[in-house]
Amino acid sequence: MLLNKTRLVGFTNRTRKGNMEGNSTSDIVILSGNSHPELADLIANRLGVRKGGCSVYHKTNRETMVEIADSIRGKNIYIVQTGTKDVNNNIMELLIMAYACKTSSARSIVGVIPYLPYSKQCKMRKRGCIVTKLLAKMMCKSGLTHIITMDLHQKEIQGFYECPVDNLRASPFLLQYIQESIPDYRNSVIVARNPGSAKKATSYAERLRLAIAVIHGEQKEAESDEVDGRYSPPCIPSDHKSRTMDVSVGVPAHPAKEKPPINVVGDVGGRIAIMVDDMIDDVQSFVAAAEVLKECGAYKIYVLATHGLLSSDAPRLIEDSPIDEVVVTNTVPHELQKMQCNKIKTIDISVLLSEAIRRIHNKESMSYLFKNVTLED
Repeated sequence: MLLNKTRLVGFTNRTRKGNMEGNSTSDIVILSGNSHPELADLIANRLGVRKGGCSVYHKTNRETMVEIADSIRGKNIYIVQTGTKDVNNNIMELLIMAYACKTSSARSIVGVIPYLPYSKQCKMRKRGCIVTKLLAKMMCKSGLTHIITMDLHQKEIQGFYECPVDNLRASPFLLQYIQESIPDYRNSVIVARNPGSAKKATSYAERLRLAIAVIHGEQKEAESDEVDGRYSPPCIPSDHKSRTMDVSVGVPAHPAKEKPPINVVGDVGGRIAIMVDDMIDDVQSFVAAAEVLKECGAYKIYVLATHGLLSSDAPRLIEDSPIDEVVVTNTVPHELQKMQCNKIKTIDISVLLSEAIRRIHNKESMSYLFKNVTLED
């Protein structure tokens, strides 16, 4: 069954009072950084609590300052902070707020981070590093005792943290949107933008009883195929007479990948194409895929994702593309992008975050929020 506002426990006026009266809200405090105050307001309103007094600002030398106005000693703190374009400031605000709560003797500090910053940098690239691991250590050291996030780029990121991580899913909201807001969705086909997102597309297709198609071939964005070579020059001995081992002898070389031109594996002719992914950042690959889908006969093209980062000139590219609608949740603020492009639609997921906070605060099971969730979701 789909997760919707009518089925979530604890969000009617009657049940909200009943659940919260037994466990007073006097020891729960919602704090918000500067990344997404609107989402924090929605969460606080749904929980029926007042946002805690907290001022986060930057001095003239760009240092981050945090001032907490209310007493938080012995209270449960929930810090709402997500990743935006100003990602480094978002992280520092979160760390300083968590540390301020820790040194003020808060009972527990839960980070509500709908979009986890740097989640794409979770694999080793050349001589780089796994930045997500570094960020996890910083968050735990700052005082965070629990993390609530949504649709991690890779689910294995949870293993980097030394505290519990609840990776919520936005797919029920997106599935509900398909069923209620896309006319004739039964004539749709779920499209994987690349073979890497085929599992997610398959999960959506099976829940909606639809067919799938996969786009394969050369695209402008090929994150999974980044070269991992080190390109070190060969060691040149100081004594030219000494002999060094020629490692190229007997070691087969990896043939270079040559992708075919972009094409669609599956039938989309005369049907609605629905592309699904976990985030939309640089939209060039989505636009290229939409153009191919249009050439193959798709008469409407939708793009659904959890996190709508929509960086750079994404609104203009979407507006000029064959894409009919881009549907994202409000894990990341994108009001400016919506003003530039009428094709961007937003789904409110504050009800899910509020229910997660309510269950954690009341020490209830979180299993209801993960009902029927599989590894592919």
